[in-house]
Amino acid sequence: MPVLNWLNKDEAVATSKKCTYRLLEEIPELSYGDAENQNLLIQGDNLEALKALIPHYAGKVKCIFIDPPYNTKSAFEHYDDNLEHSLWLSMIYPRLELLRELLAENGSIWITLDDNEAHYLKVMCDEVFGRNNFVSNVVWQKKYSKQNDARWLSTSHDHILVYAKNKEKWTPNKLERSQSQLKGYKNIDNDPRGFWQSVVYTCSKSRKERPNLYYPIIHPKTGKEIFPNENRVWAYSQERHMMHKEDNLLWWGEDQEKDKPRLKSFLNKVGSGIVPDTLWLREDSGDNQDAKREVRLLQPDSEFSTPKPEKLISKVLNIATSEGDLVLDSFLGSGTTAAVAHKMNRNYIGIEIGDHATTHCQLRMRKVIDGEGGGISKSTTWQGGGGFGFYQLGEAVFDEYGCLNTNIKFPTLASHIWYLETKTPLSNKGDTPLLGVYNDTAYYLLYNGILGDRRPAGGNVLTSKVLNNLPDIDKHERIVIYGESSRLGEARLKQANITFKQIPYDVGTL
Repeated sequence: MPVLNWLNKDEAVATSKKCTYRLLEEIPELSYGDAENQNLLIQGDNLEALKALIPHYAGKVKCIFIDPPYNTKSAFEHYDDNLEHSLWLSMIYPRLELLRELLAENGSIWITLDDNEAHYLKVMCDEVFGRNNFVSNVVWQKKYSKQNDARWLSTSHDHILVYAKNKEKWTPNKLERSQSQLKGYKNIDNDPRGFWQSVVYTCSKSRKERPNLYYPIIHPKTGKEIFPNENRVWAYSQERHMMHKEDNLLWWGEDQEKDKPRLKSFLNKVGSGIVPDTLWLREDSGDNQDAKREVRLLQPDSEFSTPKPEKLISKVLNIATSEGDLVLDSFLGSGTTAAVAHKMNRNYIGIEIGDHATTHCQLRMRKVIDGEGGGISKSTTWQGGGGFGFYQLGEAVFDEYGCLNTNIKFPTLASHIWYLETKTPLSNKGDTPLLGVYNDTAYYLLYNGILGDRRPAGGNVLTSKVLNNLPDIDKHERIVIYGESSRLGEARLKQANITFKQIPYDVGTL
């Protein structure tokens, strides 16, 4: 498979592993609404924020929507949107790697870009997600008016690259039919089967290619034999045609004045929705002007020049998610993805750098929770409610020498170790040294006096007494125990099928 090479690619590939692994610290005064919510707004560099999410959310995100800087001098001022191409590619590559780790096996990622970097990114995404997991390149009509001062061609579209984590496990939802699409269904002849529309009865094959589909049909009014054109044939065999005739599925017009039949297609037979296509026009998906109006309605002095409309994000989430699914946007911008996800009853994580995480995103989400009525609010009957937690990047889990930060608490280290060992998020959040069992191996952590002994190193050292007090220790064939040190000999550990790993030396980084 062809791959993309650029200056300093090797460094970019290694960046996600070298990136500092930090804690996420809630800022209670910036959190808002229902305290039991599962939604996160994170202020900070999105590479470090994504790394911080891995132990808790790996494989859990159903849909990722990102609108990264386009490298065109046109993005929001907090982004350096005039990066030299190789720097831009080096910026995006490690973030894609971490995003893939967070994506669920049946999840998908949607990336909006213009022509400047879209085709480079397509090759890069083939490498990161696998070419076999490429779904489509959606073309979105971002504006209606022509740019008459354009030097070459007036650009009216952006790209949306769509990839699945595992294409065999991802099934897109169908979209509801619009009112204009439903208008095509009528019941002119009062058919008891309900509303229908007629579809063409021929196909674009020649008589030479499909001679068996070139046969005469008797016109019901004139009694004459009717043939398709020489360069077309009937779409159905003679046997199937007779079934259509017997089932009253042929439509020749109200007065049978048509020279060729059409086939009735009933609304109740075509399913509850339509398969999404790859051409998204502004009427159904919104455009840049819609987005600017939405943002300025909330913040009249907004500096965002290219936000995405709520209708566009809504369409993506309708295709890629269901209620309760987790949505992630690591280039949150003006906060549109979080706002739409909230109104559509999806859980979400939004990451944004700089002060506008508070001046734009946090403020917008407060208004959404208070019942803001713009964007898709009317179509979703949004009336307010819910909440979010606001977080910032905190201390590094490891220092510059790779040693564990002494300020790290038990839950943080437990989640980190569990992910290192299993590559899955820790679901057991209880106050117990038994983290869980994975592939017939039980994992224990002795740290921060988890057994109740709060003295320095109390209960953090593996002794015979500590071993006997570990929950369910005699129920597992294989055991891994993390602790500050062990006073049990190698023979005793081997006899009990215990692998002891010392903190901090055996605790690796992500």
